[in-house]
Amino acid sequence: MDYTQQLFEQMFGSEWGMTVFILAKNLFYIFVIVVPLLLAVAYLTFAERKIIAYMQIRVGPNRVTFFGIPWLRGWGQPIADAVKAIMKEIIIPTGANKFLFLLAPILTIAPALAAWAVVPFSPELVLADINAGLLYILAMTSLGVYGVIIAGWASNSKYAFLGSMRSAAQLVSYELAMGFALVCVLMMAESLNLGDIVKGQQGDSLLNWYLIPLFPMFLVYFISGVAETNRAPFDVAEGESEIVAGFHVDYSGMAFTVFFLAEYANMILVATLTSIMFLGGWLPPLNIAPFNLIPGIIWLLMKIAFMLFFFLWFRATFPRYRYDQIMRLGWKIFIPITLIWIVLLGILLQLPESIKELFPLNLWFK
Repeated sequence: MDYTQQLFEQMFGSEWGMTVFILAKNLFYIFVIVVPLLLAVAYLTFAERKIIAYMQIRVGPNRVTFFGIPWLRGWGQPIADAVKAIMKEIIIPTGANKFLFLLAPILTIAPALAAWAVVPFSPELVLADINAGLLYILAMTSLGVYGVIIAGWASNSKYAFLGSMRSAAQLVSYELAMGFALVCVLMMAESLNLGDIVKGQQGDSLLNWYLIPLFPMFLVYFISGVAETNRAPFDVAEGESEIVAGFHVDYSGMAFTVFFLAEYANMILVATLTSIMFLGGWLPPLNIAPFNLIPGIIWLLMKIAFMLFFFLWFRATFPRYRYDQIMRLGWKIFIPITLIWIVLLGILLQLPESIKELFPLNLWFK
């Protein structure tokens, strides 16, 4: 890296060379993060179809293959779907606001991708290691709803508008619960930096992870994350059986595909943040061989895959909630639980060291 920096300084001069070098390095890191993320999104759709098919005693996608290889049957399906979406025409309704209609998908996927800037994949592998990483994540995940609301309004359709209003109400309900759950993580780690949050869970085993002392907050955060991404059983914003696909009912071609990508990118983001906040991030479950010989990024990817499985499992298992049930769960159950846990956690953190040592509390409350 030092040689590359010197090469840029020789080509563009010392001051401009440093600027161009930093820009080129960041663009490279963005490429390294975004391209695998988009591939993961594509094959998450394939995994969803295969896993749900297995649960329902079906086969799932099993025709499109690569080079006719039998054991790759179905693996070309995401590529075929992408090619089909690119070739489809984007139809804009006559009464729609054309500018906002096309802007809405961009406003939906941009925060879903931008949030990955502060996600640490290992102690060294992070694009922007900022101290306010947790605050940045909350800000980015809150912006996605604007794309949904604008899509519903710009379509000039009552079904799309109803779906967007449902999504806005759902976001407000569960954003508070998610925020309060992360306040507990902040109190435990005493830092907004995601890398420091993972380091706060270091120890000999998974007993040091925040999953155990904050288990109710883990459930609240993950279930709220499912609701935030409009996934089943919280998918009233696009309830096909009620409002004809909701906010993106008038979208087609790549415009619709971008909404689809944003939903699955948000699923991966929620699974990643759950792994970082509560499951120790890149830390192994046991700090002994052979567990600690496996690279940290492999452990993080395994935890992400484990949490993503629950997204797919929920879709195959639970019926869709009614709108009033979703509101009641968010306002009357999740928010009171998080507030009570914040108070309880504050009391535990203020206990004298002698009491913490008497019980195994000093394992987490240092």
